[in-house]
Amino acid sequence: MHLAADAEIAQRHLSFLESGRSNPSKSMVLRLVEQLQLPLRDRNTMLLAAGFAPVYDEFDWNDGEVQPVRDLIEQFLERHAPFPSLAFDRHWNIQFANSAVQPLLAGVSRNLLRSPINIIELSLSPDGLAPGIVNFAEWSGHLLRRLEVQMQRTQDPKIAELIRRARAFGARSMNGSASGPELILPLRLRVGDRTLSLFSTTTIFGSAGEVLLSELTIEAFVPADQETAALLLAQRPVSGAQGNCRNRAHSGAHSGG
Repeated sequence: MHLAADAEIAQRHLSFLESGRSNPSKSMVLRLVEQLQLPLRDRNTMLLAAGFAPVYDEFDWNDGEVQPVRDLIEQFLERHAPFPSLAFDRHWNIQFANSAVQPLLAGVSRNLLRSPINIIELSLSPDGLAPGIVNFAEWSGHLLRRLEVQMQRTQDPKIAELIRRARAFGARSMNGSASGPELILPLRLRVGDRTLSLFSTTTIFGSAGEVLLSELTIEAFVPADQETAALLLAQRPVSGAQGNCRNRAHSGAHSGG
């Protein structure tokens, strides 16, 4: 009833479409998927199910059409250095990372740094960053919650598997932190004899009209205290190191990506 009202169609007509008694027009499919706020990939799937061709293109990162955007993403990430930032796809596989990410991966098993590098495995596995995450319970619960929200939207079986893996690594859904709610939950990561405190911001292409870009998430980490800022600024790469940002995990370039 609510969907019919939002889409400005008769509830009876929507019921007929749902039960298969009536066939939707292409414009009707597009109207419904817009109201349901489905990901572009799922919109294409619904169009195909209704007998129509997909309307949203899907490129590969190596396609020439994507090259200008790919260059912009790499520049965007590297300009964030010496603070770490990366970009990952719908299954949490890293596609790009800047030069500030690699120093954080000291001690991570080489097996986890093979393409594709998965953020959930990298973050929560005992062979990954997990032993160095001081607030592992809170951070793993944060990642698990993000996966659960994504699962509600997509019903993607690969996301269901990532949720299973995260729970196997000890992630549990939490309301606030163990010591009480925080304004912003930081990632507290021990690197050598220092502990970095970072909070993250996420960016998506809100106006993307192509599947690949619509599913890309850029995560940029920012120092949560002055000590962390000073440590990272002291490790600022020398001029000309921008090539390090070309860490496309799928291409195998710079395994630190």
